[in-house]
Formats: sequence, structure tokens, C-alpha cells
Amino acid sequence: MLAGTCLCGAVAYEADAAVERIVHCHCRTCRKTHGSAFSSVTAVPRSSFRWTRGEDRLAAVESSPGKFRRFCRDCGSHVMAERTNQPVLLLRLGCLDTPVTGVPQLHIWRSDGATWFDPGEILPERAEGLS
Repeated sequence: MLAGTCLCGAVAYEADAAVERIVHCHCRTCRKTHGSAFSSVTAVPRSSFRWTRGEDRLAAVESSPGKFRRFCRDCGSHVMAERTNQPVLLLRLGCLDTPVTGVPQLHIWRSDGATWFDPGEILPERAEGLS
């Protein structure tokens, strides 16, 4: 069972599914939508997904023909994306509250990626923010 919420908690969902594949998308649209070098997603069956709170708080943008990115109107968190005629939805992993133990399997749209980010570069890590 997967469960997720937006930043402010107004929107919540569940999916009777497991994280089977983690993908980092570097397309321009994902970078602009998330203000980041990439967006991390996993696909779940549409039939396993349900809103548990705040569906009325959702807004959407059709980022390409037939693809809708759904986000909380209150805090702006993008929680999922869907092509309404497809059997799967894309959950934004940053909004999952369920711990994810899998590892990313794929970077997509690297041809469109941010020039300032190299996924192969190993950088120093810190447990907390900048000091």
C-alpha cells in the first residue's frame, strides 16, 4: 500500500500497489514543473489508486496533449500525472509518505536535461542543510 500527501496535507491518496520501478525524468516540462533537475516517478495501476482527501483541492495543467499534471491548489505540490486514456498513473515520489526502499532504475529525457546537473557525478553529502 502506498500513501501520499501534498506539502500542506490538504490532498491525500492511496494506491494498492508497490513501487516497482523508479524513473528520473529530465524533460524540460518536469524540470519547470518541479523547479528541479528532474522529477522522480513511479507508475501504478489506475485501478489501484484513490483520493482519500482533498480531491476538490486539486488543480491540473495539461502539459502536453492528453497529459494532466495534478497539483494542490493550496500549496502547489504536484502529486501525480496521468494520461486519461492510459491504465497507469505516475505518482511523484516526493509526495509519497510510504517509505520507498527501491533504487532508481532509469534516467529519461537526458537529451533535454539541465546542463548544470550530471547524474553520474558523485558529490559530497550532508545529513542536514548548508552550514
